[in-house]
Amino acid sequence: MTQKTEGFLPGLMRRYSETSLILRILIGLAAGAVLGIAFPSASVFSVPGTAFVSALKAVAPVLVFVLVISSLASGQSKLDRRFGFVIFEYLLSTFVAALVAVAFSFAFPTTITLTGEAAQTHAVPSGVGEVLQNLLVSMFDNPIGAMVSGNYISILFWAVVFGLLMKKLSSENTRKVFTDISEILSGAVKGIINLAPFGIMGLVFQSISGRGISAYEEYGKLILVLVGAMAAVGLVVNPLIVFLVLRRNPYPLVFRCVRESGLTAFFTRSSAANIPVNMRLCERLGLDPDIYSVSIPLGATINMDGAAVVITIMTLAAVRTMGIPVDIPSAVVLSLLSTLAACGSSGVAGGSLLLIPMACSLFGISSDIAMQVVSVGFIMSVIQDSMETALNSSGDVLFTATAEYRHWQKTGRSLPTFLGGETRLDI
Repeated sequence: MTQKTEGFLPGLMRRYSETSLILRILIGLAAGAVLGIAFPSASVFSVPGTAFVSALKAVAPVLVFVLVISSLASGQSKLDRRFGFVIFEYLLSTFVAALVAVAFSFAFPTTITLTGEAAQTHAVPSGVGEVLQNLLVSMFDNPIGAMVSGNYISILFWAVVFGLLMKKLSSENTRKVFTDISEILSGAVKGIINLAPFGIMGLVFQSISGRGISAYEEYGKLILVLVGAMAAVGLVVNPLIVFLVLRRNPYPLVFRCVRESGLTAFFTRSSAANIPVNMRLCERLGLDPDIYSVSIPLGATINMDGAAVVITIMTLAAVRTMGIPVDIPSAVVLSLLSTLAACGSSGVAGGSLLLIPMACSLFGISSDIAMQVVSVGFIMSVIQDSMETALNSSGDVLFTATAEYRHWQKTGRSLPTFLGGETRLDI
């Protein structure tokens, strides 16, 4: 009687898949750093990072479109009060993040070295009205073009329309087709995420072997203020919101979101690319797909704590540089403006940085001066944008999970074990 032995390569792949994803990502981090220092000119090591981000960006729009249609067409539940509560959390946290940024800016005043140059590469919105108008116009974009360009406002709009119509008018077989397609896409996403350690290795290599730290020395204090404010929002403000809602220790959930969502988002620097990662995490947290299939891609658009911090601190740095006095009421108005602008930042080319001139206009700062501030932002973007994306993306899952677990408490269902309940989840 012969014993069938497992081949070397299949066995290696099995052991790789069974190893903790976080441990594999940490190994990828270390490997990318070592390779970036030892072989800075070997661009071949950056290929896995580029491929990883490209794969996530490619599958995310189609995944969102199909998953939302499938959830609405075949799901038994609807976008109930849980979804409305998620939106409330998104907006509340973004406004409080802006207030925290004001506090940090007053506590640690910073200035910016200005020159006679101002490089303006994109059209800058003249006000919040224009930002919201652009957001509304983008909603009615061609659905195919929206998936190509990654316009998630339009993707969500058309997916909701098609999903509701399909639930009402289509046959069960048609709905089953979309369910099967969504499962296929979810399987593809799991495969991509399984290769995340190689992608992270390539992304870390790009960062280490590219621009050195010397370019950031002049703006070290400004970077520290930005990072400190974002850390305060992610580790104090957001957990406080979760605690007030659930009345449980929020940090097990917060750290899990940071570990499994924020870490990937930090290196991809793209909320859109992180949507599949967040949806996979929501599934592992036992959340309702009818809710998170809509709230996660929407959060990538309107849950912008990091963007609010950047807009507020960079604007106040410009104001202080110009010697313009700022009182508390003006700072609160700036926080409100930053909140509204941040919610529309993904609909504007250049993201949060290109909304700084709009905020600067509140204090009468000219566009030429404001665009110099934007240029400084681009210099710091490797650090600033990474932290901003990590905060934004991990918050999408955090607040979606908080709204879901709040619903569990109200309906008598036990919370997950890591929050002190009895429900066991995939960890």
